[in-house]
This record gives sequence, C-alpha cells and structure tokens, in this order.
Amino acid sequence: MRLSRLPAAFLVLQTVAWATAAYAATPLMPHRAVYDLALDRASDRSGITGLAGRMVYEFNGSPCEGYTVQFRFVTKVDTSETSRVTDQQTTTFEEGNGSTFSFVTKSFTDQTLERELKGKATAEDSGLTVTIDKPEPNRLNLRKTQFPTQHLAELIGKANKGETFYETNLFDGSEDGDKVMTTTVIVGKKADADKADPELPVLEKLASDQYWPVDIAYFDEANEGGEELPEYRISFKLHENGLTRDLTMDYGDFSMKGKLVNLKTFDQPPQTCP
Repeated sequence: MRLSRLPAAFLVLQTVAWATAAYAATPLMPHRAVYDLALDRASDRSGITGLAGRMVYEFNGSPCEGYTVQFRFVTKVDTSETSRVTDQQTTTFEEGNGSTFSFVTKSFTDQTLERELKGKATAEDSGLTVTIDKPEPNRLNLRKTQFPTQHLAELIGKANKGETFYETNLFDGSEDGDKVMTTTVIVGKKADADKADPELPVLEKLASDQYWPVDIAYFDEANEGGEELPEYRISFKLHENGLTRDLTMDYGDFSMKGKLVNLKTFDQPPQTCP
C-alpha cells in the first residue's frame, strides 16, 4: 500500500501572485473541506478487506503573506488478520513568489508517532535544493520543477484554454521529500453538476458552479526499465476556485473514494500586495 504518498491534488491547492495572474481567472478560495473516505476496490494482492476514514484539508493565505495548507488523512484499514488506524498530518508553507516550499509531516499508527519528516525546498535557476531536518539531516539537489502552487495554477490555466492533455512535474514534499514526480494530466469538458449529485447540498452557493473532470497520474522519475506504471492516480471534479471533490484515489492494488461532506469558506484576502 502507498498511503504514505499523499494525493497531490490536496497539497496543490495553493496559489502565488504570478501564477494567479497568468493562469487563474478566479482567485483560489480559502476554505476547509472535509471528505469521508471509503474503499472503492481491493485486489487479493492488497490483502485489504475494508477501509474507511476521513480527510480534512484547509487552505489559507495571500500572495503577500504566502500560503499555508493543513492536511490530515486518517484511515482505518482492515485485513483478514489485523486492523490498524493510520493518521498522517501535514503542514506546508509556500512563499508568495514561489521561491521556497516548507513541509512537515507526522505519521501515526494506532496513535503512536511512527515518523516525522521536516524539510524545505528552494527553487534556484539550476534546479531544486532540498534541505531535510528530520528524520535525519540531509541535503539533496533535484531537477528544476514546480511546487504544488504552480502545478494547480497551470492546470486551471490550461483547462481554461481548452487543453485536454499535458505532462509536467511536481515536488510536493511527500514520502521522504526526495523525489520529483512526473505527472500526466487529462482534463475533460467543463460541465454543470447533475441535480442528483450527492455533494450538491454541501456546496450550497457553489452548487451552480461548473467543474472540470480531471485525471492525474503520478510517475516516479527514478524508476527505470520495464513498463512505466504510475505510482498512483487521482480523479476528481475541479472547480475554477480550486475546490476539488468526488475523489477517486487509485494506488494500483486498491482504490478509495472521497466524498465532500463539509465545506467552510473563508474571506478572500487581498490578491495584490501594498
């Protein structure tokens, strides 16, 4: 299972001044979204007999102050032999100009802290410099890439232009904080929500907003040889303000669904600096 690598769709819901101006016609919405998680399918190889959980995602900030994401991903996984609860808590901060990306992740199993990852990535002309503080000090030089901010802004911009398929890359600080992921993105036609959409009551005033159906596959650039398969895939409905919902997270041997069950929007901060 690869629950340790968070679906990047949730860490990418950040923005920067240049990216918003260049790509997003609508400023991204500060908000807190809560999703109920349920098992979609599981192969015999996965060993999973049941899965349920909850995901909470909160985005705040401004182009001048930078952007903070707080993310919690709790699942109870059942197998034929055991049951365990995993709790992953992540906080990220990205400078408003997209120059640095800081990340802290604490991973718990059955309420016991198993691991803490803390680091900072700095974008430079020659590439990406990543400094890891925990669990062990380390310094890495990776290829030039986007942080989650630009990744989402680029996606919304291309969707608005009618582009349906493209490839790009991403550093999101997940797992060991030592990888740049290649992503392939498929964007469907913008659509209105069906009247029977079960998430409409939660959306309230946003229920009339259109969305794009999006599918993103994530590939590890370090894997070589053989047929290249994605580390995981995620499909979702993307609103122009950055809200994602109706999630399917596919890890190969198993997949899970995420249903939006609660949404709180915050006041939109100024999008230009004094």
